[in-house]
Amino acid sequence: MKVVVIGAGFAGLAAALRLRQAGAEVTVVDSLERAGGKAALGFPEFSSGPTVVTMPQVFRALHARLGWPAPDLAAAVPTTTYHAAGGRTFAPQALHTPGALERTLAQLTWQEAQDYRRLLRTSRRLYEGAASTFLFSKPPGLPALARYGLRHGWAAAPGLPLSRLVQSGPFLTPFWLRFATYLGANPYRAPAVLHNIAWVELGGGVWHLRGGLLALAGRLHAEAVKRGVTFEFGTQVEHLHTGRLPGGKSRVVGAQTSRGTLSADAWVSAADHHLTARWLGRSVNPRPLGVSGFALQLRLHGDQGQAHHIYWPGDYAHEWQDIEQGLLPSNPTLYLHLDGQQGFLLVNAPPHWAGSADAPEYARFLLRRLQARHPLSIADYTALSPRQYARTALGGALYGNAPHGLSGSLRPAWNLHGLTNLVQVGGTVYPGGGVPLSMLSGWNGVASLLHLPFDPLGGPAFTPFTEPV
Repeated sequence: MKVVVIGAGFAGLAAALRLRQAGAEVTVVDSLERAGGKAALGFPEFSSGPTVVTMPQVFRALHARLGWPAPDLAAAVPTTTYHAAGGRTFAPQALHTPGALERTLAQLTWQEAQDYRRLLRTSRRLYEGAASTFLFSKPPGLPALARYGLRHGWAAAPGLPLSRLVQSGPFLTPFWLRFATYLGANPYRAPAVLHNIAWVELGGGVWHLRGGLLALAGRLHAEAVKRGVTFEFGTQVEHLHTGRLPGGKSRVVGAQTSRGTLSADAWVSAADHHLTARWLGRSVNPRPLGVSGFALQLRLHGDQGQAHHIYWPGDYAHEWQDIEQGLLPSNPTLYLHLDGQQGFLLVNAPPHWAGSADAPEYARFLLRRLQARHPLSIADYTALSPRQYARTALGGALYGNAPHGLSGSLRPAWNLHGLTNLVQVGGTVYPGGGVPLSMLSGWNGVASLLHLPFDPLGGPAFTPFTEPV
């Protein structure tokens, strides 16, 4: 069987490798000049996407499937250091570290510590109730959704907004709200069930992967080439041609690209599912898009070590009011990742941002904000606005549709209605965004093409915890 995979991000690379393992002849096309998807934008030695990883069991399992040694993962301790506008800091530790909870609670007032324990337990319950249905399984159909509803639905606080669930005072509430942004949500419009994301970080930990995610993309690409996968970079898909079958269904028969035409027996789109719809000539889902980003890649003087910092604004809600109006935040939360002589600064931004001519000015504004709160000696930098992220996603939305409301948190499945030989994988469909979920999607979304079994890649369990919550 000849298969074309569209997209060489982490989902596309995982899909190509599993297809090749099963004996398919695989060609991967990508509009960028190298593998890695969003992580491949900007400076050639930088990752412009995630800077650390969660769900380490997924990475360990994928390495094992490929016959590689276990990945070199080092725990980030603390997970992140949070800085309030008034100068107070908070440096929580994940529970796989001995004594983590005690050291975390010691930084809080008595009432904050009680709220932290309560909300940590809630996030664990939500994650453990949802993971086997919404992450580590095939996309759920109505029977699976019904079983989840009967067993865990009431505990997921249906109808309750996240902002009400996590109320815990002016210092901790923004901390808990922030986790919903990992799926592209406005945390003030997100459903309570997205609180499960907090357990992924605080229960399972944050991990440094030696060499970073861009290096992992390079290794996956090299492994695929070694096994016989063909890559065509700098190739933009323009249209997917379909043909009718008896019974009313259709199949993809070819692709028009910037370099000519392609044909195959089966197709995998690891691109944004909105782009796939456009290539097929279908209407794009009108649901609102999730958040984009405005990033600065920083070349630094001197080794800064490895660390993560979040600098809160004085009014977190106002930041999201700006974004809802299509504006870059006037007082944004600053996410800063430091790794040796590299820095990555990211702020939330609206999708479909129309002010691309203002990007250099906003980049200078962010540098001033950064230097006021975390002075660095910067040798050089480059900016990545929503327009750059739009090279890999509609409107630059990092995770596809906004997961607002209960129905919004459900991701599209892998099969496209009416098409028999195309599957859709990646961070904009099931099970969701982020590198580990994208790899799960790519690895398993292609299974139906070759009648392969579902592989949970380590499953939902994290490293055993050293202490009770």
